Order: sequence, then C-alpha cells, then structure tokens
Amino acid sequence: MEFIEYLNQIEEQYNELEQKLSTDEVLQDQNKLRELTKKYHYLQKVVDKIRYYKQVHSNLQEARRILKEENEPDMLEIASEEKNKGDKELKELEQQIKILLLPADPRDQANIIIEIRAGTGGEEAALFAAGLFKMYCRFAESMRWKVEVLSTNTTDLGGFKEIIFSVSGKKVYASMKYESGVHRVQRIPETEGGGRIHTSAVTVAVLPEPREVEVEIRSEDLRIDVFRASGSGGQHVNTTDSAVRITHNPTGIVVSCQDEKSQIKNRSKAMKVLKARLYDKQITEQQNRLAQERKSQVGSGDRSERIRTYNFPQNRVTDHRINLTLYKLDQILLGDIQELIDNLRLHYQTKLLEEEFNSIA
Repeated sequence: MEFIEYLNQIEEQYNELEQKLSTDEVLQDQNKLRELTKKYHYLQKVVDKIRYYKQVHSNLQEARRILKEENEPDMLEIASEEKNKGDKELKELEQQIKILLLPADPRDQANIIIEIRAGTGGEEAALFAAGLFKMYCRFAESMRWKVEVLSTNTTDLGGFKEIIFSVSGKKVYASMKYESGVHRVQRIPETEGGGRIHTSAVTVAVLPEPREVEVEIRSEDLRIDVFRASGSGGQHVNTTDSAVRITHNPTGIVVSCQDEKSQIKNRSKAMKVLKARLYDKQITEQQNRLAQERKSQVGSGDRSERIRTYNFPQNRVTDHRINLTLYKLDQILLGDIQELIDNLRLHYQTKLLEEEFNSIA
C-alpha cells in the first residue's frame, strides 16, 4: 500500500467518526460519547497534518510536471526550488505523521523502580554501581522527579552490591526504559597500584510500577519472614526483628528489605518491589509471545545485553545499541544523559515505525 493511500484511509475513518458523533445513538450514551470524542480529538491532530501533507504532495507533483513539460527558464528555476523544498518538507511530514500514528505505550506514564547490581569486578563494580545511582539521582533532580531508596546492600568502601530505588514524576518510564542492561566500566581502580585499566560490569533493571488493577497478589501465595537487620556493628545493629523477606511462592521471586527501623515500612517497600517484579515478569512473557508471533522484538530491555561502556581514560561513553559515542563522560556522570535518551528514543521509534508500516503495506 502506498503511503498516500494509507493516509486517505485514516482521513476516511476520521470523516466517518465525525458523522457518528452526531448520531442519537452516540449522543445518548455518555460512555460511548467520551470514548469516541477522545479518539476524534486524537485523529483531528493527525488529519490536520495529513491534509497539509497532501497539499505539499500536490504542490510537489505540480513542480515535477513543470520541470518535465516546460521550457521557460524562470518557470524551471521556480519549479526546481519548489521541488527541492517540497521533497524535504514531505519527508519531514511523513516522519511526523508516522510518529503520531505510533501506538502509545501505556506504561510510559508509569513511575519506576530501578535495581542496580554490581556484577563482574568485585569492589570496583560496587563503586561504579554507586556512581550510576548518583548519575540517575542527578538526572531525576534535573527533571524534578522524586527518588526514594527502597533497599541497599553496601560495601566497606561505600559502593553498592545492590541498590533498589523508586523514581516518580511525569513520564518517568518513557525516559528511563532503555537503561535496562549491562553497563560496562573501564578505568584504573583506586586500589590498583600498577596503573592498569580494569573492566567491570553493573546490571540495571528498570521496572514500571503497576497500577493496583494490573497485578493481583494473593496473600496465600506469600511467605513473609522477619529477621534482625545486619549492620556495621555497634549502635547501627538492629536489636529488633524489623527486616522483612517476602517470597512469592508461585514464581519463586524473593524480595528483602531492611533499611527502615520499622517492620511495617520495610514490608511496604518490599511489597512495592515485589509488585514491580511480578508486573515486569508479566510484561516480559507477553513480549516474548508477541516476538514469537512477529519473529522480532524491538527494545526488549533484555538485562543480559551489554548496552553501554563508560571509558574513564578517554572520557568516553559508547552506547552499543545505536553505535553512539560521546566524549563527555564527566558530564554524563553528573546526570547529563538527555542526549543518550533522545537518541535511543529516536532509534527505537524508527524501528517501531518500520514494523508498523510494514505490517500494513
């Protein structure tokens, strides 16, 4: 199907919807009226763009006709300028329309839970996990998002074997969903006397927080254990059983939380993480089924995939999914990750556009 034919179909749908909105059947059904009005306003933006696209397309066709049939130099010069301008504008409009027509990800509005875990590299990986946590906190601050630490497992040098935290605000998941994966760091550790560069790895998981209706947890499926929180000794050791471990028996998912002195607060935080992990499992299974049907998967957020390398000696960050290299590691670690996010979003939007249009072509 030609793109212009596809646009004509959408315009026809819009015209039919416009007529349907004025019928007694719809006007007397408030739920139906609300649903169709919402769709109408969405399509109105698309159709306005389509009509302008068709106008530019018509002007371009006329310019091409003049170039083919006319001999007058002035006319040919004007037509040539119109064609060059029209070609560029048409391409931009086509991309804008395709993005407007992309199905929205309902999770884009969701708050998130981020889990950062030290991988290969021992203490050095734990220190870099702490560095990534600070990077995300600074970016969240610039976006006016709220960060709440849910669980930590620290090392003697101030690194994190694991840190779990929530981020809430406007369109958090839309910006952060491509951060899931293995983040690799190359640098000379402070403990390295020989000046050798070490390579370590940290895994990041970005989980959208589900709404209450999206995840059902039955109390009989849970085993809840309480225990005394571990600490660094002295006054920091808990003297009460305030730490909480929740096991979801059907899936085997285990969540522990001991950061709060209150057992109730630890239990609340652990349940928050459990819900996010169960929701993530549910979404992953849905995506895998869809991938088998369509034989491809775009932006899966596979956390076993090496996505990015942070090279300290060269002040370089490379995102391997989009072959983007930026020589401003120092700024990125201070939270300046918007350029990475924008390029990743564009990359995955383009892939989705290709799949979406190929499915109707």
